[in-house]
Amino acid sequence: MKLVDLAPTVPWLSLIWLVPLVTGTLVAFLPDTRRQLIRTLGTLAAAVSCVLALLVTLGYDPGGPRYQFIEQLPWLPGLGASYLLGVDGISLAMLMLNGVVLVAAALLSWNITEHESSYWALLLLLGAGAYAVFVSLDLLVLLVCYELTLLPKVLLIGGWGTTRREYAATKLALFMMAGSALLIAGAIALYFGSAMRTFDLRLLSAHALFPVEFQARWFLPLFLGFGILAGIVPFHGWAPTGHVAAPTAASMMLAGVMMKLGAYGCLRVAIGVLPAGAAAWLAPLAVIMALGAVLGAALAMVQRDIKFMVAYSSIGHMALALLGFVSGSRNGMIGGVLQLFAHGVLTALLFGVVGRMLYDRTHTRQMAELGGLRQVLPFAALLFTLGGLSSMGIPGFAGFWAEFGVLLGTWERFPALAMVAAISVPLTGGYTLLAISRVFFGPLPDALAGLPRLTWQERVAGAWLAAILLAVGLAPGLLTDLVAGGVAPIADALARVAPVVPLR
Repeated sequence: MKLVDLAPTVPWLSLIWLVPLVTGTLVAFLPDTRRQLIRTLGTLAAAVSCVLALLVTLGYDPGGPRYQFIEQLPWLPGLGASYLLGVDGISLAMLMLNGVVLVAAALLSWNITEHESSYWALLLLLGAGAYAVFVSLDLLVLLVCYELTLLPKVLLIGGWGTTRREYAATKLALFMMAGSALLIAGAIALYFGSAMRTFDLRLLSAHALFPVEFQARWFLPLFLGFGILAGIVPFHGWAPTGHVAAPTAASMMLAGVMMKLGAYGCLRVAIGVLPAGAAAWLAPLAVIMALGAVLGAALAMVQRDIKFMVAYSSIGHMALALLGFVSGSRNGMIGGVLQLFAHGVLTALLFGVVGRMLYDRTHTRQMAELGGLRQVLPFAALLFTLGGLSSMGIPGFAGFWAEFGVLLGTWERFPALAMVAAISVPLTGGYTLLAISRVFFGPLPDALAGLPRLTWQERVAGAWLAAILLAVGLAPGLLTDLVAGGVAPIADALARVAPVVPLR
């Protein structure tokens, strides 16, 4: 049952994305000399939008209709497109993820000193675009908002990044445009393939509209179009360079939220609209995802740059989430969505520690040049360890329930691939423990003995993300009960065309 009664006349979903958008627009016109005002407004906008997302989550009735808080206005009626918003359990989990990460990213952006108004405007625009994608029920609106997130991502990396930032920004843009071409082609195909000539995802999900041959033909372009942003192997090349080059807050948003946009599209649009097409591709995609999970963990293991290690680990974790989706089972899909949430929070925490708390003080990311940092930055060591434990899937953290659900669901249909994917678990433990040992334990180099203490913003942001990981880990029902209702119609539609054969 819902916990909060919200006024039905208030456009709650619009407010969620308009708050950061309007604030970002205002901030863009402020002079950089108004540093305190810019930072305060940006952080408040992030916090207010997060609170609004929480209110909508608490006001959602799991026993009610699948999509709630519906908002609809005519936009392009001649094309069958409208401003149509609504949320289900999947959307709510992603809304909360974006809100949680955006607040932390804002707090860790208080050290930006160059072109601050532009930086904060782009960061808030990025958050607003992600919110809009997660609440859109019109495919055309969803794709427009999805494409609009590309600009702030590229500009944040190119303008405020570090290592080979121009190369990383260009590479990201090229990969995303390739994915966009597939998505535009897929959206046009869905429009003309439907007798109703609509972009309403609720209607497009009435699967009888599309013949099986049509679904098999157009599922893969849509899945890969979204999957490129999700870091799907072998189209993951943009991810390590993009994550490493991006400024800290942009790394947090890119790995913590933007990659989830791609995975969300894979589930909501590709699988949700074309289940018969998904059924034709489940096995090959499951093989790719299982191998991708192992590959990402193996590549993270051999890194000597700690930020590259976290970047490659994201590829493995995202592969696990997508493996849950293509498992075709309800348990796998619930685990996949929970993996998106858990990984989004833990990777934001790890990138925050590595980028803001360590690199900005030591000016090196090479683990061989670090060591003993728990002596001077004990809270940073604690935060990295907590994020690492969740990444390893230790019980009591959000990551455990996510990985357990994915492997459980995968075992139902592809037991051999579940065992292959499980290889990533000890590999993750290996590179995580090695990083903790090399960076935070052992002798402290003399050059690092006088590092500045953490700021209040760093402490609050880190504690905020760690608390979320622990809360979901100790009470996973906070999310799983919501997500199950959103996943059920997708899993049931897929089961009708590709039933899971029980193991004997």
